Amino acid sequence: MAKSNDIGQDDVSQVVILLDVNPYFWGRKSIESGSSGLTFNQFMQSVVLFVNSILLLNNLNEAAVVAFGTRSCRFVFNSKLQGRNDKLHSSPSSRLLKHIDEFLNTEDALPTSMEQTNINESSLLSGALSLALCYIQRTLKSGQPHPQPRVLCLQCKSDAPQQYVAIMNAVFSAQRSMIPIDTCAVGTEHSAFLQQAAHITGGIYMKPSMPEGIFQYLTVVFATDLHSRRFLQLPRPAGVDFRASCFCHKKTIDMGYICSVCLSIFCKKRSSCSTCGANFSQRQPTSIGLKRKSATITLS
Repeated sequence: MAKSNDIGQDDVSQVVILLDVNPYFWGRKSIESGSSGLTFNQFMQSVVLFVNSILLLNNLNEAAVVAFGTRSCRFVFNSKLQGRNDKLHSSPSSRLLKHIDEFLNTEDALPTSMEQTNINESSLLSGALSLALCYIQRTLKSGQPHPQPRVLCLQCKSDAPQQYVAIMNAVFSAQRSMIPIDTCAVGTEHSAFLQQAAHITGGIYMKPSMPEGIFQYLTVVFATDLHSRRFLQLPRPAGVDFRASCFCHKKTIDMGYICSVCLSIFCKKRSSCSTCGANFSQRQPTSIGLKRKSATITLS
């Protein structure tokens, strides 16, 4: 029987929430607001209530929130630093909402060029995911008993193909450290990147059919700890979109060319790899190579 102060028990969770506050989606800089049936105030209030739920489920639970927009990402809440007597409140004037507003004002003040306008419309998911994994790794390597870590990503904007490599590197790092990545696509489209992240790390992927009820989805599906999930029938996606993005044009492709040295993916045939510099020789195989190949086929 685990002691009440033993933080190593299997039902204690450390949840790092990645919060997409992209202003292009939520209507501060475009007309996409309301396309998902969910306003920014409703979304933030649901997140605040969900964080409170995590902290109330177990007195040893920890929760942290990383906000990411178009050009930056940073921690806006950490229960481990705030203290147990300074929990969040569901009112719009809570500490988390204040830090979110400060984050948005800071990001609006960041300089940008005209060439980066279209690129900056996408959310910086790769940076937020890397920041969350670094924070969790520091906890894992502290040498002290710690809660079971997991990541919950709430993405609103559609996938950014130019971030595919960075996101996949972070996903494989999470898989190696056995850190599940739960994902929730709040926008109007399914996210292939989030599907792959949840599938590879053993997390949960969901796209709510009624985004305005996001709080119910969060509490019923994503609030459960890793130990309790063994006894629950949680939703699973019908399929996973495994399409990758090419390294040359950063576009999602169904078929492409792969470098045999570094496994870079290209949408068109190339004479050399732009990633590792490998030269793709066009020489015809020698007769010895043909004999060896035919012999191999015969033996098989």
